[in-house]
Amino acid sequence: QVQVVESGGGLVQAGGSLRLSCRTSGLTFDDWAVGWFRQYPGKEREGVSCNSWIGGSMYYKDSVKGRFMISRDDAQNTVYLQMSDLSPEDTAMYYCAARKYRCPVGGRSTEFSVWGQGTQVTVSS
Repeated sequence: QVQVVESGGGLVQAGGSLRLSCRTSGLTFDDWAVGWFRQYPGKEREGVSCNSWIGGSMYYKDSVKGRFMISRDDAQNTVYLQMSDLSPEDTAMYYCAARKYRCPVGGRSTEFSVWGQGTQVTVSS
């Protein structure tokens, strides 16, 4: 059974940094793409970034480019999202998700089949 589990969320001041982790299990890591999404209250989940062994990394939000970096540790079957220069607008529930092979161009949540429970990121001003 394929599973993904997020960790690393928390409370941070504006300008600070956090690193989210998405540990996967039950899959052949190189064959799967792992993405990060975030969800604001009352809003749909939006794609933030994605990484696959086949296609590399993608960033879906212009607002995170240059501030967030996605990376993978093949030995740990884990994908990380390093978030820097955080602002209150980054406050959201962050979810990790997985799908076979490549990251989708559009980063829509419907294109991912396996989801974690989410981790809250709160940025204070």
